[in-house]
Amino acid sequence: MWEVAFDVRCELGEGPIYDEQEDALIWFDIIGQKLFIASLANQHITQHTFDEPVSAAFLDNAGALFMAGASGLYHVHRTSGEAVLIQPIEADKPETRANDSRTGPGGSIWYGTMGRKLEAGAGAVYHLKAEADKGWKNINMQTLFSGVSIPNATCFAADGKTAYFCDTPRQQIMQIPIDPETGLPIANPSVFVDLAPERLNPDGAVVDEEGCVWNAQWGAGQIACYGPDGRFRKRIELPASQITCPCFGGKDFKTLFVTSAYEGLDRQAEPLAGAVFAIEMEVAGLPERRTNLAL
Repeated sequence: MWEVAFDVRCELGEGPIYDEQEDALIWFDIIGQKLFIASLANQHITQHTFDEPVSAAFLDNAGALFMAGASGLYHVHRTSGEAVLIQPIEADKPETRANDSRTGPGGSIWYGTMGRKLEAGAGAVYHLKAEADKGWKNINMQTLFSGVSIPNATCFAADGKTAYFCDTPRQQIMQIPIDPETGLPIANPSVFVDLAPERLNPDGAVVDEEGCVWNAQWGAGQIACYGPDGRFRKRIELPASQITCPCFGGKDFKTLFVTSAYEGLDRQAEPLAGAVFAIEMEVAGLPERRTNLAL
């Protein structure tokens, strides 16, 4: 049911997104401070290494690539790997780094941070959006949630009216009504799925075209699917315990790519830990939204 998509092992693989314009998968090794861009057509992998942890990617309509780093939002040259900081975010807090983040409705970005040593409540989730027709030089930033320990599961319904998010140690995936034009919350969060009774730790998530949420569950070696009503539907088991984040991709968006991590594991016991897995699905996913940060 699954296969290893690329011959790469990440200490903390995260942040996969599919770029349909380039037919490429983009993902990160946060601890390794690496960005990977892999062609699905020929399996060629471009790899860039940075001097700080990096965790998530964002694309604009022109194909520009942006990246979440420990110091803030960067523009990255795909070929050279040159990274230019365009929006500092917690750059004055060396104890934190970026984590799960994603482009939201209206060209916005939901940008999560956390403590590098998993300090409780050290992180936050920010909302970034460029002013109309002004691009990255005029980014408005505001705090959506503070006192966050490990932000994860950031994803959005197809109609742009609901956001999903979790603080992993709380073991609950939340749902938040949002304005599809701005990507900003318009009401308080409520519980979408409570995983505490099963002692499951929600990590990254993505929404499919039917409105189901596919959630990676750290430590459980699985991706779990929940319907729009929050009810459990199915699980897919994978040969690595630390599953981190899924994304849909491929020409028909019916391939589910899933990152994983070997951080803290016996690599002989779990030789596929840190791999990117590919699963052919019956249901399609949605294209990643694009930012309004055109250069």
